[in-house]
Amino acid sequence: MKLKRIIKSLALGTFFTLAAQTAAAQDMLARQAPVDRKMKAVDTLQFQQLLDREYSGLPAEELYADWENTYAHRATQLPDKYRVDLRDFCMPTPSRVVTSNFGSRWGRQHKGLDIKVYIGDTIRAAFSGKVRIVRYEGKGYGKYIVIRHHNGLETIYGHLSKQLVRENQEVRAGDVIGLGGNTGRSTGSHLHFETRLCGVALNPALMFDFRAQDVTGDFFVYNKRSYASESEKATRLRGKIGNGSYTPEQVRGTQAVAKPQQPAKQSANTATASRDAKTYHKVAKGETAYSIAKKHGLTVEQLRKLNNLDKSMRIHPGQILRCS
Repeated sequence: MKLKRIIKSLALGTFFTLAAQTAAAQDMLARQAPVDRKMKAVDTLQFQQLLDREYSGLPAEELYADWENTYAHRATQLPDKYRVDLRDFCMPTPSRVVTSNFGSRWGRQHKGLDIKVYIGDTIRAAFSGKVRIVRYEGKGYGKYIVIRHHNGLETIYGHLSKQLVRENQEVRAGDVIGLGGNTGRSTGSHLHFETRLCGVALNPALMFDFRAQDVTGDFFVYNKRSYASESEKATRLRGKIGNGSYTPEQVRGTQAVAKPQQPAKQSANTATASRDAKTYHKVAKGETAYSIAKKHGLTVEQLRKLNNLDKSMRIHPGQILRCS
């Protein structure tokens, strides 16, 4: 009997000890739960602050004090020097034909480049950013889009036939934003393309080389002192070809342009000009590099070389190719 009482006492003692430990553990968990929730909230807050700091460090946030959907552009103070990141870009159109330069034109300032496109041609965002304006201006841009980019630039796409984005929409470089057209104050289908910094129009030829379908470098450095001379040089290097007037046949290269009869003896300058004449071909549905090259008396390799095309790059309908 004595042994039974001892065993019973030990069992009861073990039970109460375990019960006490379990209760203590539950109390600890109960006390820890609010701490865990608080730490989770702190982690989330820190993460959000990190994102906010990263976003606030973007050039666009430094340059623009507000976000407005009521004006196409409003000039503010430009910094004396500013570096624009041109990496991660996309050419707005595959067209290589510049029909009008930036600068003085018809007694007024032309604030962008005119690029030959046809109604319905695809227009893409040049850089990632946020759409600020989607609007129609009958006496000016026609149907146009303004995008503010993270690198500090704003780009304007004018005379569109259709707008395919909405205001305040985030877009990435290369996203389709509209279709080429002839709306507003326009004498023929084309893309009016502007690059603005702090609302001030800068010559797009300083940053974009449409003939080469490339940007001019990884970065463009705006310098107030040297801007004017650099802009003139960019226009000479990357501006319109000839007088900027192109018929559809010339752009597509589908018909030979009639040439006046030349005297038996040509001057050296005339011969050089004849060799330097350029023709273009707009790719139609079903055409291949081989068929286009054959049509223009070229090899496929010559066609690719003229257009800086790698063997892996495919041509597509609407693309404009240089053929001489």
